[in-house]
Amino acid sequence: MSWYLNTAFIHAAIGTAALASFWIAGLAKKGSPLHKAAGKIYLVAMLGILLSAFPLAISILLNKSQVAGSFLMYLLIITGTAMWKSWRAIQDKRDWKRYTGTAFKSLMVLNLLGGLSIAAIGIFMAESMQIIITSFSLVGILGAYGMYKFYRKAPTDPRWWMREHLNAMVGNGVATHIAFLQIGLPKILPMISGSLMVNVAWMGPLVVAVIAGFYLTKKYIPKRA
Repeated sequence: MSWYLNTAFIHAAIGTAALASFWIAGLAKKGSPLHKAAGKIYLVAMLGILLSAFPLAISILLNKSQVAGSFLMYLLIITGTAMWKSWRAIQDKRDWKRYTGTAFKSLMVLNLLGGLSIAAIGIFMAESMQIIITSFSLVGILGAYGMYKFYRKAPTDPRWWMREHLNAMVGNGVATHIAFLQIGLPKILPMISGSLMVNVAWMGPLVVAVIAGFYLTKKYIPKRA
C-alpha cells in the first residue's frame, strides 16, 4: 500500500474520532468534566487531521489538480484558524491582548490572502465545483474582516472569550461534518453519492453552522442590559 493510501486511511480513522468527540462535547453540559475532556480529545484529533491532510493536499496539488490541491490547502488554513481560536479563547480568556497577539494577526492575514486567492481560482480556473469553491472563499475573507475588527477594539463584554470559542467550535463542526458527508458517508452508503450529495455535503454544514451560531450565541451569551 502506498504512503498516500496509508496516510488517507490514518486521516479517515482520526476523522472518526473527531466526529465522535465533537458530538460528545457538544451534547455534554458546558464546562463539565466530560465536556472539557471530549473537547481536548477533539482538538487533538483535529490536529492529527490537519497534519495528515497536509501531505495529501500537497500531493494532489503537485500531481493531480492545482485547483483541488489549492482548495484543500485553503481549507487547512480556515480549519486551523478555527482550531486555534477555540483553544486560545479558553486559555486567554482573561487576557484579550495576548489572545489577539502575533499568532492571531498572522492567521488573520492568512485567511484574507487564502480567501482572495481561492476566490480567483474558483472564478478563473475551476471547471467544476465553481460555486462551492467561490462561496467558501467568503469564509476566509469575512473571517479575516471579523478578526480585524475584533483586535482593533477591546471588547466590553467580559464573556468575549465564550463568543470566540463558540463561533470557532461551530467552524470546527463545519469542517468535521463536511469531511464525513463528502468522504465517509458515501463509502458507507454508496447509493446516495452523486452531484446532489456533493452540494449538500459542502453547503449543508455551512448553512447549519450559521443557524447554530445564532442559537448558541443567544443561549450562552445573552445580551447585557
